[in-house]
Amino acid sequence: MKEQFVKIISENEGLIFKVCNLYCRGKEDIEDLFQDIILQLWKAYPGFKGDSKISTWMYRVALNTAITRIRKESRREKFEELSDGTCNFAAFVESPEEERLTKMYEAIKKLSEVERALTMLYLDDCSYKEMSEILGISESNIGFKLNKIKTKLRILIKK
Repeated sequence: MKEQFVKIISENEGLIFKVCNLYCRGKEDIEDLFQDIILQLWKAYPGFKGDSKISTWMYRVALNTAITRIRKESRREKFEELSDGTCNFAAFVESPEEERLTKMYEAIKKLSEVERALTMLYLDDCSYKEMSEILGISESNIGFKLNKIKTKLRILIKK
C-alpha cells in the first residue's frame, strides 16, 4: 500500500504544488501546506474506493486541506504586511509574458477560496463534471461562477 501511495504522489505532485502556490505566499508556507496535504492524503487513502479519478480525489483532499488551513489562520492575529516600497531590493526585470502571468496569479490570489479552486481546476482543463465532483457544486452553477470569476479577474488585472 505504501509503495502504491508514493507512486501516486510522485505522479501527481504537480497538482499538489498548484494548490499550494495558489493558497500560500512564502516558500515555508508552501512547504508546510504541501506536507499537510500529503498527510491528509495518506490518512484518506485507505478510504479511496476508485469511484472517481485519482486526480479528482486528490484535488478534493488538497483543496479542502488548503481552505481549512486558511480559515484557521484567518482566526489568528494578523500582522501588517510590508508595502512594496518598504524594502528597496534590486528590481527584477520580467518579460512582458512573465509580467502578465504575475498579474494574473496576483489577481487569482485575491479571489475567495472557492473561486481560486474553481479557477485552478478550469486552468487545468477539468470538465464541469469533475469540478462539480471536487467542489460539490452543480455543473450549471460552475458555469455561472466561472463567468463571474472571469469578469472579476478582468477588473482586478486592470487595477
